[in-house]
Amino acid sequence: MERSSRGLDEGMSESSGLILWGIGTPRTLRPIWVLEELGLDYQYHATQSRTGQLDEPEMRRINPRHKVPMLRDGDLVLHESAAIVTHLGERYGADRGLVPPAGSDDRARYDDWAFTIMTELDAVLYVIRRHRDLAEIYGASPEAVKGSGEYFTRMAAEPERALADDRPFLLGERFTGVDVLLATTLLWAVAYGVGISDALERYRARTCGREPFQRAFQTNFPPEILKALLEGNA
Repeated sequence: MERSSRGLDEGMSESSGLILWGIGTPRTLRPIWVLEELGLDYQYHATQSRTGQLDEPEMRRINPRHKVPMLRDGDLVLHESAAIVTHLGERYGADRGLVPPAGSDDRARYDDWAFTIMTELDAVLYVIRRHRDLAEIYGASPEAVKGSGEYFTRMAAEPERALADDRPFLLGERFTGVDVLLATTLLWAVAYGVGISDALERYRARTCGREPFQRAFQTNFPPEILKALLEGNA
């Protein structure tokens, strides 16, 4: 990985290579993890939400969604973490099996899990973030926070059921992009105090024990970011 220290405008002007923006959340962790799994060279901008960095004119031009993570791959720009994970795995990791081939049964299962994780687990945790951690922006709602935690626990029974046959990963013996999505979501749930079952904790610990995850975590959560998160300032 190449950490870029250049100005935003200069990094934006490049027409080739992988450039990633985003730091400090489970969603920004995902593409970094995949880039590390695939051993790809990339430029990295530690851009954080709600710090003013996303208001810079060039950033607003290329990122009208005002969100991170954001990946630029040549002329292609992607903004959604699961889409980035799948794109990287499909384009650069065909020999690694990180994303099953299009049209295969395994790809259908991959997509099923990816959409389920993002809509039924990840999105539910973001409700908690909006109405607890970001209550000054979105409004406090203890009822929404409580109900979302309960719903998450109920829906987390689905991946637990899939892993009950002692398979190491969601699709079986091979680690794939949906494991990146699920493990980071479980990490988020633990950090939020929602809690996960012992079986899912074993899966999370096993999956997050991978060396590429450890490198990605250090990049995404450097000490100053972790300190701010623990103090409730991020």
